[in-house]
Amino acid sequence: MAALEDWIGREERRGDRVTGGLLHRFRATIGNPPEPAVPLGLHWCLCTPDTPMADLQEDGHQRLGTFLPPIGLPRRMWAGSAIRFFAPIAASAVIERVSTVASVAEKTGKSGALVFVEIDHLIRADGIDAVQERQTLVYRETGTAPISLPVTGTADLSDWPVCRSLIPDEALLFRYSALTFNTHRIHYDLGYVRDVEGYPGLVVHGPLIATLLLDLATREIGAEAIGAFSFRATSPAFAGQPLHLVAREADTGLALAALGDDGRFVMEAGATPR
Repeated sequence: MAALEDWIGREERRGDRVTGGLLHRFRATIGNPPEPAVPLGLHWCLCTPDTPMADLQEDGHQRLGTFLPPIGLPRRMWAGSAIRFFAPIAASAVIERVSTVASVAEKTGKSGALVFVEIDHLIRADGIDAVQERQTLVYRETGTAPISLPVTGTADLSDWPVCRSLIPDEALLFRYSALTFNTHRIHYDLGYVRDVEGYPGLVVHGPLIATLLLDLATREIGAEAIGAFSFRATSPAFAGQPLHLVAREADTGLALAALGDDGRFVMEAGATPR
């Protein structure tokens, strides 16, 4: 473990710029109505990876050992994030993102060995702190048995007064992968995802679901009212299956979730007012 702990504090800096083209493509993908403000969640489409093809692993991710520690577990997922919004990002802002490895922890779960890596991101727009995020990545062993597609048609949405239902399809997944320059094969390569990772279908991106929940919160209370947002992925969602984005009032603001059509929680989230 000492070798992994040595990576704590490692820093990476990336730059970018918000362009009109990116905004149009983002809104066309997410379904945001045209408006002057930059939508929340766009920061996940900025400072994207530019890894050369020769440096990609079999799963499409960048090889470990540059910024992220060289963890010897083959499966990786974005488990969640805690985000604070300090200032709006202008439509033509120059972006700087400073990323720091905050912690590395080994654990053991039902599926075997796990390693949790927390990364702190600070996004500055035109030199002003705009977004702060702590991202949690989980590395795990290969699954031992394939997963079956969940049943559909049994979700109980009666406890959620706000609901938007959709069916994420291959086109949506492709567009979001393009927006984020994400080459993880579980989102577009059906043969790989079934034969190698054991999933029954293409996996919907965690940050895509989180962005859709942020969009739902924005439509309910307004982007300018949201000071913080957090999410935790609890179960995979698959292309071609109904997904229900739901919300209700909570003591701390707005409770949000993404539910599968069998009623299981795919993602739990919350939006806190300023």
